[in-house]
Amino acid sequence: MKRGGSMDMVIDHIGIVVRRLEEGLEQWTSLFGYTPLTEQITNTRQKVRVIFLHKRNSCLIKLVEPTDDQSPVYKFALKGGGLHHICFRCDDVSAGVERFREKGYHILSEPLPGEAFGNEKIAFFYARQGLNIELIDTEKKSGRRDLQEGRP
Repeated sequence: MKRGGSMDMVIDHIGIVVRRLEEGLEQWTSLFGYTPLTEQITNTRQKVRVIFLHKRNSCLIKLVEPTDDQSPVYKFALKGGGLHHICFRCDDVSAGVERFREKGYHILSEPLPGEAFGNEKIAFFYARQGLNIELIDTEKKSGRRDLQEGRP
């Protein structure tokens, strides 16, 4: 929905590139107290493995590991990885893509099915200040585990 001429968007998760999911998972669980929200999911289009982590009253974290040297995050992971993107959820990815395009933002990936999101569409943009933005229009997370304490 548009409000005051802008598209309503909320942060869905923060994407962190890691060399190996197991190492990232160890850090985020032991140091920060996060727990897995999903199973590990392989995204064959992006050539990555991902896992979503949650913590009560905190933002979701998506750890991203390249599966081969053709992955868009491979070189970043070799350098140690780190903050890769902030994902915003909106009402319509296609409308969001058009809005970003009209504002002159560089589209890194046109809307494609995202395997980590039940094959719902995702898109990526470069939003300046060194920040990649992922855009989704779903709350689906593939491989989601049952939670005792409810939705994070």
